[in-house]
Amino acid sequence: MTEALGFELAELDVVVGLIEDDAGRVLVNQRLPGRHMAGYWEFPGGKRRAGEAPLAALKRELAEELGIEVLAAEPFMRLAHDYGDRRVALSVWAVRRYSGLPRALEGQPLRWLAPAALAKLELLPADAEIVEALAQSE
Repeated sequence: MTEALGFELAELDVVVGLIEDDAGRVLVNQRLPGRHMAGYWEFPGGKRRAGEAPLAALKRELAEELGIEVLAAEPFMRLAHDYGDRRVALSVWAVRRYSGLPRALEGQPLRWLAPAALAKLELLPADAEIVEALAQSE
């Protein structure tokens, strides 16, 4: 509807980290009340700041949310999703090495899940493509 009025929907540039434990489980967190799509589960990450490189944004976001220091990460995939009220462009990174123990610094629930269990979780719609890509890479 906003496009019909001459306004374009904002596109948010988001970085996402795929963090695995030694058992091959992937870390997800639940969106807190008061946020867009509250209650849904997602892979950790967040919005990129203007002029911020994707890897720098990933390192900053995971330090702020989880208290970890990303030591090595590589691009996994890029995708875009239209939520109707906003568009997001996701830069998804496979975190290969990190220091520290992931913890919920923002009070968000965390879960470690096997990739096969992710499809049963109420994940953000944009994350469905990531789950499919993870299943294919196993």
